Amino acid sequence: MKSIARLTTALALTLGLALGSSAQAPSISGEVKKIDEAAGKITLKHGPAKSLGMDEPMTMVYRVKDPAMLRQVKVGDKVTFEAEEAAAGYTVTRMEKAK
Repeated sequence: MKSIARLTTALALTLGLALGSSAQAPSISGEVKKIDEAAGKITLKHGPAKSLGMDEPMTMVYRVKDPAMLRQVKVGDKVTFEAEEAAAGYTVTRMEKAK
């Protein structure tokens, strides 16, 4: 009986971890300050980005996962975006104009 309880607990934990890891990172609100298509980078002024460990508003240069994202926005646009930290720096993985 104890082994069934352990197995059930292990399966529940595994399922919880699998579902938790597929959750999307919270969106960050920002404003486009500069676009460098040749380098595949964008400068964004944004509020706190808790998902990246940034508790204060700041302006940062990000790489973009898909260079096509840079052609969908212009300087001054308000955007929401998601980013991740990688060895090469921070990378925007999703971005859209704010509504």
